[in-house]
Amino acid sequence: MNRVTVNSTPIIGLSIVGQLTLLSELFDEVYVPEAVYQEIVHNRAPRHYGKGELKRLVSEGVFRLYKVKNYNIVKSLYGKFHAGELEVIIGAKELGAQVVVMDEHAARSLSKQFLLRPIGTIGILILGKKNGKITEVKPLLDTLLENGFYLSRRLYQEALLLAEETL
Repeated sequence: MNRVTVNSTPIIGLSIVGQLTLLSELFDEVYVPEAVYQEIVHNRAPRHYGKGELKRLVSEGVFRLYKVKNYNIVKSLYGKFHAGELEVIIGAKELGAQVVVMDEHAARSLSKQFLLRPIGTIGILILGKKNGKITEVKPLLDTLLENGFYLSRRLYQEALLLAEETL
């Protein structure tokens, strides 16, 4: 079974480009930890990227909410990392998932210590193209940048190279 747990930044990023359902097209089971769900759905920010879409996907059963069982580990690491990041990692271990979808560098490093394979928003878009789910990555990257999503020039160029697209 191909399972994945997802953090908030990739949910927001994929929602910005209209590709949130790409996760369920690439993975058999998509789990959203409770802390991540709460962060997105109850966020008071002026832009509510992902809020309505996430609520709908969870209510339809496309994405599944997950409550971490070993919350003591989350509590012990909280402060160094956000609750959502920790629940993604601990949840993945509890569910037997191999992959976590997250963008934050420190959290990705921690996930590797737990023997998980992190993939970010950009990696999901590239994987989507390689699997024939999307046709072009560049316009999606441009939309992310236009909407304030941080993406270094180096990562932008590397993503286009991996997606076999030109600047």
